Amino acid sequence: MKAVQFSRWMAQLSSLNPEQRDQLRSKLLPAARHWQDAIKAPSHCPHCQSRELRPWGSSGDLPRYRCKVCGKTSNALTGTPMARLRKRHLWQDYADALTQSLSVRKAAVHCGVSKNTAFLWRHRFLSRIADHQAQHASGIVEADETFFLESFKGQRELPRPPRRRGGSAKRRGLSAEQIPVLVVRDRSGQQADFKLEKLDAQHIGERLRPLIDADAILCTDSASVYAHFAKVEGITHRPINPSQNRRVDGAFHIQNVNAYDSRLKSWMIPFHGVATKYLTNYLGWRRLLERYKTQLNPLICLKEALGYRDMQQLTQT
Repeated sequence: MKAVQFSRWMAQLSSLNPEQRDQLRSKLLPAARHWQDAIKAPSHCPHCQSRELRPWGSSGDLPRYRCKVCGKTSNALTGTPMARLRKRHLWQDYADALTQSLSVRKAAVHCGVSKNTAFLWRHRFLSRIADHQAQHASGIVEADETFFLESFKGQRELPRPPRRRGGSAKRRGLSAEQIPVLVVRDRSGQQADFKLEKLDAQHIGERLRPLIDADAILCTDSASVYAHFAKVEGITHRPINPSQNRRVDGAFHIQNVNAYDSRLKSWMIPFHGVATKYLTNYLGWRRLLERYKTQLNPLICLKEALGYRDMQQLTQT
């Protein structure tokens, strides 16, 4: 809501009758406590991992606890990216900005904070979200790579001549300017993606080995790195070669992962290029949107940012 509209709305509050005021209060109070509802009491000490915690007063609207073993105090945010992050009453608004994929400037306006604060919050919120992805993929597993231009966005000194943000590489085709991202997705919707240092058999194997079940069927393009991995690990491999107009072989194809790559690239366009050092956070952000789709709400986003997983029970909140 724009400032002028908000001022007009505020001017009309005095005309509300008692019943209407109660209705307004019932809507506003739960929203104001949303950030508190997202926080669970800690189960162990963040300093020594002991479970011997006892109440130790409160600070900043959060209960504090003292560990009987190490004697240190903490609260539910200690040791998380959200620790010492101020303006908690605006966290719900910023989580809402993330669910809408707002730019830094639009998120700043949405929350009434500076753009520097909005940028800082973006990566504080996304730090834990980026870790939330599938740990196992089974059945028919599709894998493919996509590429993003290496970006030094935000740095004062560049190791190369500058170019327009979100522009094109100096050379055509694959080069050191392209950062490979491996995307893995099975037919049940379990998904993981990884920023790779290099697209070779070693780095592909390091990521796929702990992820894909031994009895899975791996569907990829005809790149030799996948064939090498499947042969070494003894996994059934069904390569698809699009260059031969062979995109589907019965139930075996890589159309799901290719469609996700397309959605990911389209979603990235409004950001006009993202810094490579933050690329993992943006991948996690997109997975969050894909995981909950239209059921994503600010409370789920807050809980994911705090490190909680499996928030499907809150999709109706």
